[in-house]
Amino acid sequence: MANLNNVRTETFNITHFIIRVVVAGVVFAITSYVTKGLTISGFWPLVVASIVLAILDYVATKVFGVDATPFGKGITGFILAAIIIYATQFFVSGFEVSFRGALIGALIYGIIDAVIPAKTM
Repeated sequence: MANLNNVRTETFNITHFIIRVVVAGVVFAITSYVTKGLTISGFWPLVVASIVLAILDYVATKVFGVDATPFGKGITGFILAAIIIYATQFFVSGFEVSFRGALIGALIYGIIDAVIPAKTM
């Protein structure tokens, strides 16, 4: 049975959201540079994809009670982050990602989030 005490009940925090958008932008930029599995056609698709990722991350946290940070929540967070990165392509034109690119993006997302955790800012 799930422990409901671990479910997040915090309200929306604009600072946390902005940090998530910046982290997402860095993740997408690095991932598109190191792999052919993620392509971004310009600056604005990068910005919009970063915002979409942050929104999907927020929604996943509210719906599932699990933060999509790969190192923060183990394999569940890693898989959720990869799914969110993969799903982002369906909302943003000029942003394409393969399954492999989403996995690499989730790994980079976890590394960056471990260095700059949004919750401590």
